[in-house]
Amino acid sequence: MRKKIQGRPLFWRKKSKVPRLLIYLLALIGFITILYAAIFLWPVVPSHSNEQNGLAYKVKIAPQSGLASISQQLKEQGLFLSALPFQVSARALFVGSKLKPGTYLLPQGASLGKVLLQIARGDRVRESISIIPGMTIWQVRNLIDSHPALIHQTKGLNSKALLQVLKLNYSSDEGIFYPDTYIFDPDDIDTNIYQRASQAMQRQLDLAWKQRSPNLPLSNPYDLLILASIIEKETGKSGDRGLIAAVFVNRLNKGMMLQTDPTVIYGIGPRFDGNLRKTDLRKDSPYNTYMRKGLPPTPIAMPSKESLLAATHPVDSKALYFVAKGDGSSHFSETLNEHESAVDRYQRKPMTKSN
Repeated sequence: MRKKIQGRPLFWRKKSKVPRLLIYLLALIGFITILYAAIFLWPVVPSHSNEQNGLAYKVKIAPQSGLASISQQLKEQGLFLSALPFQVSARALFVGSKLKPGTYLLPQGASLGKVLLQIARGDRVRESISIIPGMTIWQVRNLIDSHPALIHQTKGLNSKALLQVLKLNYSSDEGIFYPDTYIFDPDDIDTNIYQRASQAMQRQLDLAWKQRSPNLPLSNPYDLLILASIIEKETGKSGDRGLIAAVFVNRLNKGMMLQTDPTVIYGIGPRFDGNLRKTDLRKDSPYNTYMRKGLPPTPIAMPSKESLLAATHPVDSKALYFVAKGDGSSHFSETLNEHESAVDRYQRKPMTKSN
């Protein structure tokens, strides 16, 4: 006779667990299916565009925003959603802590799931600005001031005021921003670009200074920055950097004037019309290296990493002169006579006989 427990045979209770678990499992699967179907089928992005191109819907998420704040921001910008479904969906997709701030172009009519995954990937609109090696501070300021995706907080500030805003202890804002391409989110503030560029230059300058060759005629990293900027402006062919550096280092060691046109041109400033005259070379200024020995008081451009390294590791050469050959490269000479011959060959046009 089978033993009964609470009026039912033991075998009956054991068999009854299987269908009950199956029912629970099917119910769970059904719930998950419905939830995910709702997440990926429920459109939350308007079918029209708020962008000029008419292809997407633009939204912005502020930095350091939690789930509730993000849902509120998106709702205020026109998306069809509310806080609770948004938060439940984000957690169901395991992206609740992965949503990134920024500006997003969402496909028209996109579902909540698609929106959440796009924001979690950080697939947002990015802008860029490129500082080119050899740019002067006037060119960099104009480049940043005119970028439409930046919030301009430094526009109109003079050099001293800009340095104060950036908390930089330099006598000039020339040469201190590293040439590179800087990626940023739309509506970023311009001071962030300046800070990133100045910090990048400081890193490169510190590294170059620590690795410099011995016995260079440079007193500090700022001297290195000045020399590198002159090398940058004098270099027409990248392979000549080391020799150009050698010429200037040799001249500094001998107490000779650098006699380099780019410093004179920099002293003239933005009003320079592209034609360097003899009167310009004879007009005294802190940047006229035809009349004053040593380095000018500040850099004259934004030097590249290559120019910084050339200034710290000049080629082993006795050259004291160089002249442009017309093809981007230069001819280097150790003596003035050799230099004059090279100038005659590459710069001065030979006299032609008239018939």
